[in-house]
Amino acid sequence: MAARRPAHPASMPRTGSLRPWLMLATAVLAQAAGTVFQSAPAFLIPLLHTQRDVPLAQAGLLASAPTLGLVITLVAWGALTDRVGERWVIAGGMALTALAAIGAMTASGYLGLGGFLLLGGAASASTNAASGRVVVGWFRKERRGLAMGIRQMCQPLGVAVAAIAVPPLAASGGVSAAMVLPLVLTASLAVLSAVVIVDPPRPKRSGADAGGRPANPYRSSATLVRIHLASALLVVPQFTVSIFGLVWLTADRGMTATAAGIVVGVSQFVGALGRVAIGVLSDRVGSRLRPLRWVAWTAAAVMVVLAASELAPAWVGAAALILAATVTVADNGLAYTAVAELAGPFWSGRALGTQNTGQFLAASIVGPAVGGLITLVGYPFAFAMVALAPVAAVPLVPREGEEPHHSGRSFRRQKREYATETAT
Repeated sequence: MAARRPAHPASMPRTGSLRPWLMLATAVLAQAAGTVFQSAPAFLIPLLHTQRDVPLAQAGLLASAPTLGLVITLVAWGALTDRVGERWVIAGGMALTALAAIGAMTASGYLGLGGFLLLGGAASASTNAASGRVVVGWFRKERRGLAMGIRQMCQPLGVAVAAIAVPPLAASGGVSAAMVLPLVLTASLAVLSAVVIVDPPRPKRSGADAGGRPANPYRSSATLVRIHLASALLVVPQFTVSIFGLVWLTADRGMTATAAGIVVGVSQFVGALGRVAIGVLSDRVGSRLRPLRWVAWTAAAVMVVLAASELAPAWVGAAALILAATVTVADNGLAYTAVAELAGPFWSGRALGTQNTGQFLAASIVGPAVGGLITLVGYPFAFAMVALAPVAAVPLVPREGEEPHHSGRSFRRQKREYATETAT
């Protein structure tokens, strides 16, 4: 397939213009809208279980359907982004998610509802890789950490919106009323994305192999694979805190559900700001991988602090939880930006899809594995043992200079051209 020609210079946003920030805002809102769809079923569990007598296991299965769909299609959406560009992948994915929301609203049974939730999750995965490419394509390297940190706020933003809006909508009008929110958001963002987002320019495919394909950054180097593996390990403390933090505060530390909920909400907000702060730091030091190692060591330390807080008053445990929630999510933007920059303009979609897939698969293991560990040894020892995961991630994070080398200098040349093209 022939390479796309870069957009005409007159249509490209100028350096320092407002347009890249508008595209970033649109990409953040699009992925947040997709997160609202993915999160909405979890907040339907009280309605389904207590008012409609749906077994908790079945309600939980419905809640996990969007995530399953997302994991299945992440790499495929990334590959499509590499081929056709970011604009129509994001807009098309949002439109398909809106159609799935309509299907969920009109589904007659729980099997049909689960099917549309699965399809909607699969469609909403379109923004994961494509929105990251918008950041890498339109922001200079010294601003990408900040921009990617802002982009990483989309997930807690979407969860917060779903947590606030879905329960009252469900209480007033059931599943159909609750799904109106993701329908309106995804349909609106489909239109906005098509209008605002412009595909970033790409260099010529001078690094292509004999078959005309761009150089594969996974060949002759394990750099990207190492980042994927390190990120999967760093997911363990992150999801340990997010899954078990609330129940630890209530069941083990004796806090009320309301007070514990406030602590968890604050931790989400502070964690979102932390993602931006670590992105700015990576811009300042000129590296994504060095701060990633710092975050890994710090994540191990805060999990030990969280375990030790069992010996202190409950308020100390709450503060430790906020600290742990802030630190353990800080790696996401760093690794995501590093993967996109190292993969290059013709492989970053697939690489980012692979990155997210590995993280979601690791996250799916955390719940049952850490839950079983807590049952065996209790919360403090379980938290301390979880600290071993980020320690194991540190040697996997590549050092500066350990970059992919493929076909002599072809990949390096392709990467330099991309950096030159996107630096303007």
